Amino acid sequence: CFQAETVGSSNMENDVSLTFHQQLFLISENLVPEDVAALKFLCTDLIHFRKLECVKSAVDIFELLMAQEYLNAEDTFLLAELLYRIEYHSLLKKLGYTKEKVQEHLCEKGRVSPYRQMLYELSVNITSEMLKKIIFLLKNHLPKQWITPSALDLMISLEKMDLLTKDNVKILEDVCMTVSPNLLKIIDRYKKAKACRFFLNTGNNSFEYLGRIYPCTVGVFILQYQYKQKPCLCRKNKYEKNNQKNFRIDLLNMTMLSCMEELFLSVKHYKMDGPHRGFCLIINNVHFSSSQRKGSCKDAEQLERVFTWLGLDVKTYTDLMSVDIIKLMEIWQKVEDHQDRNCFVCCILSHGKSGVIYGTDDKPVSICTLMSHFTAKQCPQLAAKPKLFFIQACQGNNIQHPVYVHTDGPTPDSSSVQERVSLCESIPEEADFLLGMATVDGYCAFRHVEEGSWYIQALCSKLQLLVPRGEDILSILTQVNGAVARCVSPSGTKKQMPQPAYTLRKKIIFPIPMAPPPS
Repeated sequence: CFQAETVGSSNMENDVSLTFHQQLFLISENLVPEDVAALKFLCTDLIHFRKLECVKSAVDIFELLMAQEYLNAEDTFLLAELLYRIEYHSLLKKLGYTKEKVQEHLCEKGRVSPYRQMLYELSVNITSEMLKKIIFLLKNHLPKQWITPSALDLMISLEKMDLLTKDNVKILEDVCMTVSPNLLKIIDRYKKAKACRFFLNTGNNSFEYLGRIYPCTVGVFILQYQYKQKPCLCRKNKYEKNNQKNFRIDLLNMTMLSCMEELFLSVKHYKMDGPHRGFCLIINNVHFSSSQRKGSCKDAEQLERVFTWLGLDVKTYTDLMSVDIIKLMEIWQKVEDHQDRNCFVCCILSHGKSGVIYGTDDKPVSICTLMSHFTAKQCPQLAAKPKLFFIQACQGNNIQHPVYVHTDGPTPDSSSVQERVSLCESIPEEADFLLGMATVDGYCAFRHVEEGSWYIQALCSKLQLLVPRGEDILSILTQVNGAVARCVSPSGTKKQMPQPAYTLRKKIIFPIPMAPPPS
């Protein structure tokens, strides 16, 4: 017979020591309101603005950073970076850092975006007299009888009205040209860095490719415009003379860079910014012949909220027999609307065993068979688009069940599948597929009867946390692995390890939603 597992709640958060809180308190005591406003502004890309609106003190900011897992006793670098950005270097020692040590790690660990840094530097260099002139120039763009206490407030207001974005700083250029042309140097540095930054992640092959297209520009590309950071030599000039260390630099003009940026980004990432993101199917099998998968509805509800937030059209199906699951896949493989979508997602919550999931009639359905409905041949509308499958189901049953702990799998005598199927065999031999399994082959997947399964709850939590940070799906699933690995059954002996497998050719990065995460 089938059983639905029950496990105790797991502690997903690290304990923060009293010493750590004391460090934060001492730092906050040294920060004046202007410093708090600066920290708040620098965190705008990290914490949703609605939450920042309630900030009254540095402690409020620290609590928000800890809640978003940006700051903890083991990793205080973000706070060190923030103090470095506002040039409060004397407080760095309270975190065990120096100015030089922060500079050394900024390239790999820095979180404050170049765009935010540029706006902050501008605000620091805008005097009160300049601010008055800028407000006068922007009079038609600002609300009537509107008072701007500081340059930072002006920046935030322009962003709220969508007059200022990381891709459009023209309004700043216009007012700076009139009020103080020297300020344009700060904006120009940012624009050049933005135009060149894409080379940083494309590797040397991109230079060789450019060399074939533009033979006159096979020289060096030095990303020396990384904002407030030391130049980084990426490739030596082909015409280096006398082995000198100072290499000749050939920079493409900005127009060509802009075109090439679009080319390289299209190669690196799947297109995910269309008006219609895609469909998300949720199959939630709860009621079986001899049991109920209690807590599964919590998983289905959370998946629906999260993927709706990510811009997908979610369709939920409950209690499907094996034949109905196959019919559903056949229906969706023929949907013409896939052609206008960026991706396809399918989440299955059920019982399972090696390589299969079960319908409510206790009959197995091959995972590979389900996925094969969406290959380029079977579903040409989804060709070259990412197809994501997330499976919450056991892939084995060799666990001794303690009291109140059940599994998402049948007992040995009710299974018609005798051999294990490797995860690689479950994925169609074709590109653009991702299969996220709740557990490795041969093992159980656990679920709390009230709070939902370890895997699905961790998946939803990490999507909400990391999509706004621009993380790709594989990086997010790595974090999911870590979160689930920290879960433990009440007996302290039952663990679980998810396993993703994929044939993706590019990164999947969901666009950052405008709305805050659903939970």
